[in-house]
Amino acid sequence: MDVTLLGTGAPQGLPRPGCPCAACATAVGDEARAATALLVDGALLIDLTPGPAFAAARAGQSLAGVRQVLLSHPHDGPALEVPAGLPQPGRVADGRELALLDGHRVRALAVDIPGTGYEVSGAEGEQLLYLPPGAAPSGLDGNGRPAGGGDQGAGGDGPYDLVLLDVLGRPDALARLRASGAVDAATDVLAVHLDHQVPPGPELHRRLAAVGARAVPDGSTLRVGEFHAVPDLPRRTLVLGGARSGKSVEAERRLVAFPDVVYVATGGTRDGDEDWAQRVSLHRERRPSSWRTVETCDLVPLLAEPGADPGTRWPAEASPLLIDCLALWLTHVMDEVGAWDDATWEAGGRRALQERTDALVAAVRATRRRVVAVSNEVGSGVVPATPAGRRFRDELGRLNAAFGAECEQVLLVVAGQAVALRG
Repeated sequence: MDVTLLGTGAPQGLPRPGCPCAACATAVGDEARAATALLVDGALLIDLTPGPAFAAARAGQSLAGVRQVLLSHPHDGPALEVPAGLPQPGRVADGRELALLDGHRVRALAVDIPGTGYEVSGAEGEQLLYLPPGAAPSGLDGNGRPAGGGDQGAGGDGPYDLVLLDVLGRPDALARLRASGAVDAATDVLAVHLDHQVPPGPELHRRLAAVGARAVPDGSTLRVGEFHAVPDLPRRTLVLGGARSGKSVEAERRLVAFPDVVYVATGGTRDGDEDWAQRVSLHRERRPSSWRTVETCDLVPLLAEPGADPGTRWPAEASPLLIDCLALWLTHVMDEVGAWDDATWEAGGRRALQERTDALVAAVRATRRRVVAVSNEVGSGVVPATPAGRRFRDELGRLNAAFGAECEQVLLVVAGQAVALRG
C-alpha cells in the first residue's frame, strides 16, 4: 500500500496567509506545506488540499483512479475545491466500515473533537491510522486499537505499520497509542497538520525525532510497512541550562508523547515560601495529567526499577523517569552529609558526598529505564563569595560531568534554544 502526501500542513497551510511570525517567514522550499491530504494507492483520497489535481501531478500521481473521497474534519473558510470527475467527498459514521473495490478496507474511528479518524487496511494486511488535526482517539477497543464508537466494524490486532497524526499539537494522542500497543518501536510515526508553533527546518525535525516521529515534504510517497530509519531515541538524556532558560520545558517536551511518565521532583515543599510554591504550581500545571509525580531525592532505587512488566505491550518504553532537578538533589545530599560546614566537610563530608554521587552515577549507567534529567549550569557566572557557595558550584559541575558521561545525549538550553553537546 502506497501513500502519497499531497499536503502535510495545518488546515490553513504553512506559512499561514498573512502571518508575520518567524516560523511562517522561514517556511520555504520543502518546509512550506499545504493542508494535509492523503492519496492511498491512487484510489482513496482522504481530505482535500488546495489544488488537489495539481498537487497530485507535482507528486507524479493522478486523481483519475480515485473512487472514494473522505473528509476527516470540518473545513472552515472557502468552499473545498473538488476537481471534476472526483466523487463527492463525505465522512463515514463512527464505527462504520467501507470495503472498496480495489481491496482496501476503511474503518471510521471516533476522536475527541469534531471529526473522524480513519484506519485503512491494504490487500496484504498492512494498516495505517490517520487522525484529523488536533485529535486523539476517544477510546480503545478490546484489541487496544482506537474504537469506532459504533457497533459495526472491528479493528485489527497488533501495532499499526504507519500512523499519521498531529504529533506537535496532540502529543498525548501518540502517548495513548503507545500505551495501548497500537504504536510500537517499529511503527512509522509521521507528523502531519504541521503549523507555525515550531520553527520549520532543523528545529522541527529535532523535536519530532526526540519523540520518535518524523516529517516528510509535501509530495512524498511512502510504502506502508516498508523498513525505514526509525529515529534513534536515547535511553538517557541530560538537559542543562541556566535559570529560566527553558531547560525544564525542553525535558518535559521529550517525554510528552510517551505513556506512564514518572515525574521525580527533588525539590520537595518549603513551608512559608510563597515564591517556591508558585514555581512548583507552574510546573504541575504544565505536566500532562496522566503523569505520576514522586517527590523524593532517593533516586537510586527508582533508577534500579525495571522499565515495565515484560508482559506489557510497550515494555521498552514504559515508565520513563523525568528527574527535575540534579541541583536540588545535590543540595539535599550536601545538607545530609554536612557539606556546608568547613570542619565537617574535611572530617568526612567530602568522602560521604563522593560516595552518594558515585552511587547515583552508577545507577544511571545501569538503568534500563528511559531517563531525562535536568540540571543547572552554574559555573559560567560570578564566582560565589563564600566557601560553601564555591563548594556547591564545584560539586555541581563535577556531578553534571559525571552524570552526562553516562548519557547518550546531553543538551544545553540557552534562551529556550536547545544545543546538542552530545548525541
